[in-house]
Amino acid sequence: MEKLKVEEVFNKFSNIRALVVGDAMVDSYLWGIVDRISSEAPIPIVTVGRQENRIGGAANVSLNLQSLGATPVLVSMVGNDLKGDIFMQLLQKSGMSDMGILRSDRRQTTVKTRIMSGRQQVVRVDEETDELIWPEDEAQLFNRIETLVEQQKFDLILFVDYDKGIITKTLIDNISQLAHSKGILIAVDPKKRNFNNYCNVDLFKPNFKEFKEGLGLSVDKDDFQTILEAAEKFKQQMKLGVIFITLSELGVIISNGTSQNHFAAEIRDIADVSGAGDTVIAVASLCLAANMPTRFMAQLSNLAGGLVCEKSGVVPIDRERLKLEACKI
Repeated sequence: MEKLKVEEVFNKFSNIRALVVGDAMVDSYLWGIVDRISSEAPIPIVTVGRQENRIGGAANVSLNLQSLGATPVLVSMVGNDLKGDIFMQLLQKSGMSDMGILRSDRRQTTVKTRIMSGRQQVVRVDEETDELIWPEDEAQLFNRIETLVEQQKFDLILFVDYDKGIITKTLIDNISQLAHSKGILIAVDPKKRNFNNYCNVDLFKPNFKEFKEGLGLSVDKDDFQTILEAAEKFKQQMKLGVIFITLSELGVIISNGTSQNHFAAEIRDIADVSGAGDTVIAVASLCLAANMPTRFMAQLSNLAGGLVCEKSGVVPIDRERLKLEACKI
């Protein structure tokens, strides 16, 4: 794509306001080196040199949107615990609004701790609950969303479902009804529990595992024709605008009802695939809101996902690097 056109696209991104609804979390890292095996068990000993906390999950999607020039407002719920305090501090440090963040004594703040040796994960430790939020908390979340939508103009509502219980069927139905009444686009990054609860949305982006489990399919990742046929059938059944399936190293499949395409993955020096899906849904959603063609949506999202995989840990996309690489599309 010509440099001038790339600038135009990213300028459009800068005018987009997005409401991000979903499971926010803390991504914690212990960085060290492995130079010996434990005498207590046949496991490596990691000598830790530093520790770092980052915002993750729906918050990382929001961070990607912000990195691309858009204005995100995150709506989520964290616990009234120490990890929740850390999350709020990280959110403030990122420069994003905390207007949509609620805290509850009934919730545990999700923390994913990755123990790293060099650029490799040695082990991941998850502290979380996946129980659905209480009805009272669900009502509070929707009331906050209603208030935000009344007070501010949003071009897009993005569901980021990590299956930790923040997103419920009732919440999906209520938010979707609100979005349709206001003419706001809806994009979804689903998980299995709510996979079949998103109807009449504009962009639906599962990865292959989620797509396969959600539909109960028995299909190989490289069987593109079968995947395309199943995707088109599901798209019509659920009245989806665009269905976009990521296939990790095999690229992406996208269908808008009039054309279907498979795009091969960008060849990259992969360091860590963590967070790539967050980047892909952020880019794809902005392309949707900017009214970009589905081919461009797929190519730019695919490219962005590959770029973040070159970095260790969960990181947002580098806007300038993406612009530079997009000129080669």
